[in-house]
Amino acid sequence: MIDSKKNQLKKSLGLSFNIAVLIGGTIGVGILRTPGTIAGLLDNYWLIIASWLFGGLFVLIGANSYAELATMLPKAGGSYNYIKRAFGDYAGFLSGWFDYITNAIPPAFYCIVISEYTIILFPSLNNYGTAIAISLLLAFVLLHLTGVKNGSAIQQITSFLKVICFVALVVACFMYSGIKLAPIPKDNSFFQIGLLFGFFKSLQLIIGTYNGWNSVCFFAEENENPGKNIPKSLYSGVLLVVAIYVLLNIAFFHVLPIETLAKSNLAAADVANIIFGKNGAIIVTVISIFSLISILNAFMMIPPRILYGLSRDGFFIEKGTIVNQGGTPIVALLVSSLFSLFLICIGSFEVLFSFAAFTSIIVWGLAYCSLLKLRVTESNLPRPYRSIWYPWTTIIAIIASLALLIGFVYSDPKSFIIIVIITLISYPLFWVLNRKKK
Repeated sequence: MIDSKKNQLKKSLGLSFNIAVLIGGTIGVGILRTPGTIAGLLDNYWLIIASWLFGGLFVLIGANSYAELATMLPKAGGSYNYIKRAFGDYAGFLSGWFDYITNAIPPAFYCIVISEYTIILFPSLNNYGTAIAISLLLAFVLLHLTGVKNGSAIQQITSFLKVICFVALVVACFMYSGIKLAPIPKDNSFFQIGLLFGFFKSLQLIIGTYNGWNSVCFFAEENENPGKNIPKSLYSGVLLVVAIYVLLNIAFFHVLPIETLAKSNLAAADVANIIFGKNGAIIVTVISIFSLISILNAFMMIPPRILYGLSRDGFFIEKGTIVNQGGTPIVALLVSSLFSLFLICIGSFEVLFSFAAFTSIIVWGLAYCSLLKLRVTESNLPRPYRSIWYPWTTIIAIIASLALLIGFVYSDPKSFIIIVIITLISYPLFWVLNRKKK
């Protein structure tokens, strides 16, 4: 038997790490790419800015509910714990594995993308893309094997550098002479069917760039003061991310008209080429690498925490709860890294990312529902923080999640069918594991 008292996560993380992991786990290269696609869908400056604000408001409302959940049940693994407590072991098992897969896919993707950007800077490395990606993964595995404090330090440094890079890009855009904005339309063009479809399609992309906003909840068990630090970091981190995203979009439109931006696959590079000349692409590539290193570090830390929580409750191997002297769930880290290595070698992410978009919304929605249930069934649970304007904010978050899920089913029915099949297969597996526990 494994000594459960010995294999406990260490309370060594504070507010600065929480904010760093939220920013680091959210802001990636998506914000550098998506403005062009969204400009093509909406073709209206004011509606585009409103879309980013709407996405930010959705996340902020979600943060309000998660702040109560994470401080009420400050355990490793995040959402899975709340859903399990509210709806039972099977709901916890299914949501935990959905959440794990969602968060275990990104490390492989980010390793590959960083290697691609490195090759852009150093073309002579063109034949070594996979080797660079694998080397990067191994380097981060070794870093996190040394302990939580080193991973935390890297997260705070890289997240700070990321924010500096994005702020510098925004300032550079506004220093450019700029173009005139179109006036706010006075007709009812916002309500055209095509534009409404583009609005909801844009929201799917925008929610994708905000994904990672609840990163701090996975580390609640390791936080020195979760009751105070988690709500502070959720609100301040989300507001900072929303501000950066909205300001970047405004800055891009200050440099390029919508018609030009709509044709851009990498909006930031086209903007930088105008501001910085021929060095623009290099500058954006460097910003992208800084951004990706920060998000990679965050996602190297998140999946092992989910796997640790699942293992502790008997939903994975018992050795998944082993924690080394540095506070790292070592077996969970190695298993997650092997999964990432496998994905790097096969290099196919499209289907997996479609699946991840679905599972994120499902898990968030179930977490919001669990808050409603636990307020009724376990009203005596200690609640260091209580959701503002409860229950209305939580109900709005549930309705918004359901609307997004319906939109995803409409736009990507194949992924929905895969999720239904996985759900059907999962119960016999849960039943076998449950019998072994008894």
